[in-house]
Amino acid sequence: MKYPIDPKIDCVFKALLGAERNRRLLIHFLNAILASDLTAPVIKVEILNPYNEREFLDDKLSIVDVKARDSSGRLYQVEIQLLNIPDLPARILYGWADLYSAQLQDGQGYDQLRPTYSIWLLGQTLRPQVTEAVHRFRLRDEQGRSLLDHGGIWLLELSKYVVETVETEQDRWLKFFVEGERLDDERLPAWMQTEEMRQAMSTLKAFSEKERAYHAYQARQNYLRQQKSMENYLNTLHAEIERIQAEKEQARAEKEQARAAEAQERVEKEQAHAEKEQARAAEAQERTEKEQARAEKERERAEKEAALAEIERLKALLRN
Repeated sequence: MKYPIDPKIDCVFKALLGAERNRRLLIHFLNAILASDLTAPVIKVEILNPYNEREFLDDKLSIVDVKARDSSGRLYQVEIQLLNIPDLPARILYGWADLYSAQLQDGQGYDQLRPTYSIWLLGQTLRPQVTEAVHRFRLRDEQGRSLLDHGGIWLLELSKYVVETVETEQDRWLKFFVEGERLDDERLPAWMQTEEMRQAMSTLKAFSEKERAYHAYQARQNYLRQQKSMENYLNTLHAEIERIQAEKEQARAEKEQARAAEAQERVEKEQAHAEKEQARAAEAQERTEKEQARAEKERERAEKEAALAEIERLKALLRN
């Protein structure tokens, strides 16, 4: 190819799975990802929002997901999201719920609802707490019993996907999205030697060699770079704000601690002063009690002396 093309760039992604000429690729992709969950394989699909090259050439594309309905009425949404935007899990759930609920027209009953499957390929890690790259979310209770078998949400974290040996068609597709930009269409590895993967490579080659298509690809890639730069700036700004807030909280905590230490010191000083006053009062009480004891002894001595004097006086009277 003239230029390397990343299949994860939204315009390429939608051309791969959302173009009418690649409808067979979409069918193969859906069966590869949902093989163990579909009651019957997808045989035929109608693309509800097909890829329009002019939209990309004018750089006005706002809807980059792929929506489709198969011959049994089941609905599918496939989307690529390279950056973890705020509230992404809520957006993913809302997208599934919106597609599921939009099936009913006025007057239709709930029996008209058909299973709806939402598949998201993620460029950044959304669930760092788990090691698995593929996540299936269904309507089930704590024991794993299904409330209603009406599809669900599949998250494919490409940042975690590392497989050397392709064993399933799901492996093949995920490996293609991870390594597609580095592939040489003239020397494809063995795991790419299938009819579907060669068709996928021809779509990448078209973006590489058609000048207008490549300019559209570059425009989308530059847009994503700007988004990534903005995300990095906002993350840096957020980290700086958190650092400043942490420093303020630390300073406030230190002031509070200093005030608490001062208050404790005042309490201790007041307590020491009270203890001194109490000691002085005890000393004064002791002195008062000693003075009272001395006065009592003096009184008793005076009484004894008066009694002795009276006895001597009486003795003198008797002698006379």
